[in-house]
Amino acid sequence: MHTRPHCFRSPEMSVVSLGSLSPLASAIKKPALVAPACRRARSLVLSRFSSRISVRCSYTVSGSNENSSSVPVDDIADVESEPELEPEPEKIVVLGGSGFVGTAICKVAVSEGFKVVSLSRSGRPSSSDSWVDQVTWVEGDVFHARWDEVLVGAAAVVSTLGGFGNEEQMKKINGDANILAVNAAKDYGVPKFIMISVHDYNLPSFLLSSGYFTGKRKAESEVLAKYPSSGVVLRPGFIYGKRKVDGFEIPLNLIGEPLEKLLSATRNFAASPLRSLPASDLLLAPPVSVDDVAFVVLNAVVNDDFFGVYTIEQIKEVAAKLRT
Repeated sequence: MHTRPHCFRSPEMSVVSLGSLSPLASAIKKPALVAPACRRARSLVLSRFSSRISVRCSYTVSGSNENSSSVPVDDIADVESEPELEPEPEKIVVLGGSGFVGTAICKVAVSEGFKVVSLSRSGRPSSSDSWVDQVTWVEGDVFHARWDEVLVGAAAVVSTLGGFGNEEQMKKINGDANILAVNAAKDYGVPKFIMISVHDYNLPSFLLSSGYFTGKRKAESEVLAKYPSSGVVLRPGFIYGKRKVDGFEIPLNLIGEPLEKLLSATRNFAASPLRSLPASDLLLAPPVSVDDVAFVVLNAVVNDDFFGVYTIEQIKEVAAKLRT
């Protein structure tokens, strides 16, 4: 007797919880390039998702002999059952995975049982943490990437690409690189694309017209055009956490964490009268923890109802729900 699994998922809200599901009943529908399989509920992070996604698996019997005689089974212990097979984990591709935000995303994804592939110019980071060994580190440039070795079978692509430099360099890395990645993901049938962008600062127009901001916004438009119902753009401001540069740890959390608490205590910074002052949100926009960004990214990967542009306040709101 052979059984064929069928997995069903009925999303209800934009933040999901798998923690309450029994291991035998939990399932996530795989994207087109990944064979459907019933997944066990994983979770340190996913069990924190406060809203729920109902999942069930039903099994149909195929290959039965209709002409065989009907014989009652008196002792179910005599019936042999096929051993449960461990499903293939979903694959996530992180562009810039060896960077500050990228490593946080890779670390969380690995802890949740995902297969993680990182593509970055620096390749494997120097960290000796155990989770690093569970990531496939591909050293390369998105402009010369062998996408067939990276994207095939991926459930989602997460881009953390971005940087500063001269005008031409900023347009290339913030805009062109992301646009190329979006189109490559679309060509290879990757069902989701998640981009880490930047807050919509109220800066003077001559600054907003720089290659950094124009590149980011062009890339955002490409994500939303190619992935209208599954593309995600996160717009955090200052991201803090423990950042390693050339082997040295820079404790950005010592600045970001107290500043976040201070600004959060004032609540809605967008409604503040000071918000109308040029460049005021350079000081008033609350920082965001790099771990919160990573949690929200994972929520976007597993939740089909989570798409569109998310501001600082929305990122923080979703992250707060994930922690409860």
